[in-house]
Amino acid sequence: MMLTWLLIVLGYVLGSIPFAFIVARRWGHVDLRRSGSGNIGAANVFRTSGILIGLSALALDVAKGAIAVVLAQRLRAGSAGLTAAGIAAVIGHIYPIWLGFRGGKGVATACGAFAILTPLATAIASGVFVATVWWTRYVSIGSVVATVLLGPIAYFVEAPAAVVIGAILTAAIIVERHRPNLTRVFAGIERRIGRHD
Repeated sequence: MMLTWLLIVLGYVLGSIPFAFIVARRWGHVDLRRSGSGNIGAANVFRTSGILIGLSALALDVAKGAIAVVLAQRLRAGSAGLTAAGIAAVIGHIYPIWLGFRGGKGVATACGAFAILTPLATAIASGVFVATVWWTRYVSIGSVVATVLLGPIAYFVEAPAAVVIGAILTAAIIVERHRPNLTRVFAGIERRIGRHD
């Protein structure tokens, strides 16, 4: 039990490192809290600072989720402990202590964590994300659809029960974070890829 709590703390601390905020401020010279959508995540870095800086933020956000799980593996945690570390990293990204608990949406960090927890399911869900974004031109819709499907896909590829449950819990958190986006989609005012108005 003590190990699980340690992994949760480590995962949260790793996840709460605001890489998107840091790279946007260091190289893009913008404060994400006051630019673009105001979101502290890679999508807003792409919007405000360009592709290269956005890719850097995306890679770092994915990496911190993966590292949280890998550290748990090194400490010989079971599937429940590994999943707890991954979810904690996602929560840390969404509610970072360093930025007054105002962070991103958690999708990239979840992708990194579940890429270690259930690689095949994450690869399939990532494909769903790409296809959905290509079809709808909405990153938010792609994120929600892929995240919601991750749990069922993990179940069908026979991931451990803790990982499947963790994927479902993570999806619930991420969908909640996307509620304003979904509201704008239904109102027809959510920004599509390729539009600058």
